[in-house]
Amino acid sequence: MSKQRLFTPGPTPVPEETLLELAKPVTYHRTAEQKAVFAEVVADLQYVYQTKNSVVVLTSSGTGGMEAAVSNTLAPGNKAILLTAGRWGERWKGILKAFGVETVLVEAAYGKAIPPADLEAALAKHPDTVAVFGTLSETSTGVGHDVATFGKIVAKTPALLVIDGISGLGAMECRTDDWNIDICVSGSQKALMMPPGLAYVAVSDKAWKRIEGNTASRSFYFDLKRYKAKIPENDTPFTPANTLIKAQRISLKRIRAEGIENLWARHALMANAARAAVKAMNLENFAERPNNALTVITVPAAIDGTAFLGKLEKQYGYKLANGQDNMKGKIWRLSHMGYLDPFDILGALSAIELVLVEMGHPFEAGAGVAAAQRVLAEGVRK
Repeated sequence: MSKQRLFTPGPTPVPEETLLELAKPVTYHRTAEQKAVFAEVVADLQYVYQTKNSVVVLTSSGTGGMEAAVSNTLAPGNKAILLTAGRWGERWKGILKAFGVETVLVEAAYGKAIPPADLEAALAKHPDTVAVFGTLSETSTGVGHDVATFGKIVAKTPALLVIDGISGLGAMECRTDDWNIDICVSGSQKALMMPPGLAYVAVSDKAWKRIEGNTASRSFYFDLKRYKAKIPENDTPFTPANTLIKAQRISLKRIRAEGIENLWARHALMANAARAAVKAMNLENFAERPNNALTVITVPAAIDGTAFLGKLEKQYGYKLANGQDNMKGKIWRLSHMGYLDPFDILGALSAIELVLVEMGHPFEAGAGVAAAQRVLAEGVRK
């Protein structure tokens, strides 16, 4: 039986020292010791976010953080612009609909990114927009958005910029304050090298003013004002997943030790190597503007995409992600975020090559691994 190797864009592999922390006995969550850990985790999250803003810790999946961002800032009937180019943009759409928000869609086809000019035009046409929602890393397609430019555009208006950074934070450049991101949501199970269970919401002063003035908010557990009131105490209003918070501290220390710029550079190097390998294997990269959290590969017409992934996992232990919904069987999603290094990527690429050979795909065996090695070698020389 092959060793199981996880290359999905969430959950992602967790460092051994973090797993060991999770194996320790459960402790009470209202102690001075736990509050000290909590304060340390928040400070390290601010470093990863590159923000001086408040960071709220929620015991939920990332979608809980997304719901909090909507329910706290918008009232039914308020207008929002949604930048959607994939399934996670569509997740914003579903949440906005649930809270009765009037949503103006700015859409791009799967595999393409939203041009900033389209956002500018939408804001000019809808000056009563309360918030703009977008996605840093669209993991359904592998697209990365130009959030820095989005921020410059939205900052000129009263609207908030709200970003889903769940799979992007820690894997690609994200400068929350410099890019004028008012609310940035993330989750523990992606590049932050943890199991699922925690969501993080960075909130700017501009966003807090909006939240505090929103008397129509329909949240209880996700009421961010409750969490803000507990920030001075390094605590939460409801029972937190304190075992996960203590483990998150360990993974965040790993990020601190590497340094955020180095972290971004390592992910970029692995992404460039993977994309070079895809081309060398006579395959196509699906994303027009790819991000560095994952590589998305277009499935060749002659190959059953789902059967390929089954063989890859059963025969070699490599678990990649299929496409979602109408993209199932049409793309393969290879993660290189979090607790993965270049040698992990080379192993995954070699397994992909073996299955491609077995399924009769025309290419020179070894070409993909060699192309990736050349990119990695060049990165080492730099």
